[in-house]
Amino acid sequence: MSETPAKAGRKQQETIVKKVSRRGHHDDHGGTWKVAFADFCLALLCLFMVLWVLGARDEQETRIKLAISAIYDRSSGIFDGDLPHLERSVVDPLNSQPPPREGELSGPDRLGYESGEELKQLAAEVEKLGRDANLQNNLQAVMTPSGLRVMLHDTHRRGIFELGSALPERRFEELMRRMGELFAKVGNPLLVVGHTDAVPFRDPGMRSNWHLSADRAMAARNSLLKGGMPAERLLQVVGMADRAPLDMADPRAALNRRIEFLLLTRQRARQLVQMFGTPDEVKPLIDGVDAVHTTKAMDAGDV
Repeated sequence: MSETPAKAGRKQQETIVKKVSRRGHHDDHGGTWKVAFADFCLALLCLFMVLWVLGARDEQETRIKLAISAIYDRSSGIFDGDLPHLERSVVDPLNSQPPPREGELSGPDRLGYESGEELKQLAAEVEKLGRDANLQNNLQAVMTPSGLRVMLHDTHRRGIFELGSALPERRFEELMRRMGELFAKVGNPLLVVGHTDAVPFRDPGMRSNWHLSADRAMAARNSLLKGGMPAERLLQVVGMADRAPLDMADPRAALNRRIEFLLLTRQRARQLVQMFGTPDEVKPLIDGVDAVHTTKAMDAGDV
């Protein structure tokens, strides 16, 4: 009888077992480390991309310098800076110009810059203008059989005109005005040629690089006239769009955006006038082809 209540009490007690999960560091199989590893890989990829871009830019600048060296082989680059400094070279035809004919102008009004020494003197004066304007890295001058070729071009740091427009930057406009003052004293006929890069317009039907290069050439002409360059000395003002790049390996390079001024020798100026002048005499050469002779040659005072 006494054992019955004790058994009943034991039945009323409940045993509770609590299991505690103890996770060790070896049991951690979550995805946190994967996120950290992905961030590390992304940062490493960004680093490689930056190094690649820097290497590509250095390669592009080297290619531009090589292209210029090939174009102006045996010519003269008169400025230090982004472009290579080349040895000055006088082409023989510059020294083989005929002496002034009887009755031609002489003194300060003649076409005096014909020989290599005279063109060297003119190049030195152009060099001084570039240094004074602190734009020597944007200027190249070379002597050619046709005369002195002065190139005012963009770099990746500085452009002559506002993007897509014919409005020159103030410092370049002032430099071209000073060049007009210098060219007014020279007397040689002048060609002004505008060039662009190969980046097309969004709507080429309405406006193209042909329009832009021609407008920029006219803007350069206006700057020269403001500096005192006589209008009659300008023999031709044209735009060539992207048809004559300096950097042939990269038609979109900044170097291709430029204005060129070519001060012609007497012989080259006459040839250009005869090429586009009115024919005075036409003789049949073969069937369908005539030989044209222009008797009116350009004299020193005609331009």
